[in-house]
Amino acid sequence: MPLYIKDPEVDRLAAELVRLTRTSKVDAVKVALKHEIAHRKNKLPVRERLAKTLAMAKEAGPMVHLDHKQLTDELWGED
Repeated sequence: MPLYIKDPEVDRLAAELVRLTRTSKVDAVKVALKHEIAHRKNKLPVRERLAKTLAMAKEAGPMVHLDHKQLTDELWGED
């Protein structure tokens, strides 16, 4: 089914992408659509990203109390 879009802004954006990519309008629109679809599929919702982070934190266990001054001094080779 053909795609007909009669929107001046869309036409302007497509023309700009054609200039930047040095390709046809059809190819420019195809690339833009594929890029947006991939971007949307790869973008995880905040709830899912937080769930992964919380799972990692739970797996790591509670933080051990460290003497940060001593650790930093040791890393810098100071007494």
